[in-house]
Amino acid sequence: MAFPIRKSERALKRDFFARDALSVARDLIGVVLLVDGVGGMIVEAEAYDPTDPASHSYQGRRTPRNESMFGPAGQTYVYRSYGVHWCLNFVCGGGGAALIRALEPIAGLDVIRKRRGPVKPHQLCAGPGRLTQALGITSALDGKPLDEPPFLLKPRTGSVEIIVGPRIGLTRAIEMPWRFGMAGSQFVSRRF
Repeated sequence: MAFPIRKSERALKRDFFARDALSVARDLIGVVLLVDGVGGMIVEAEAYDPTDPASHSYQGRRTPRNESMFGPAGQTYVYRSYGVHWCLNFVCGGGGAALIRALEPIAGLDVIRKRRGPVKPHQLCAGPGRLTQALGITSALDGKPLDEPPFLLKPRTGSVEIIVGPRIGLTRAIEMPWRFGMAGSQFVSRRF
């Protein structure tokens, strides 16, 4: 069953995202992400910014595909990767973004399992494509504000130990330690 979204519930606001992508990606670890009440705790994210050769906003190159990445902080940037699966990014200040790589599912597990099929629990939302399939993310959600339905982002409660490592699946800027994860989580897409 999905969690209902209540207007009175404490949620992250757009100003949370009006910072550099590195800070936002790190601070997203432990935040709860719900889409129409389905989702979980973010356990892995990567940062991208315009100075980064691996970023879609590198050197300010705008295309119809990446236009949302140049929009206001606190909106989504959803794109298709290799023509196969969707990727969900949160737009940050200055043309940066945080790619949501994995979450620990906690809400709407029945919906997530139906969308993902018979997979091991730790693989339900481990990886950008699995995550977007589980949450029902498509290009229809590109450019949407993160502080309005269908999204709800609940701030992290308490402290978490964050681990850092190189990003995954890149051919450029692979040495940059811009991947952040929750230490000890079995739900990350790949070990650090």
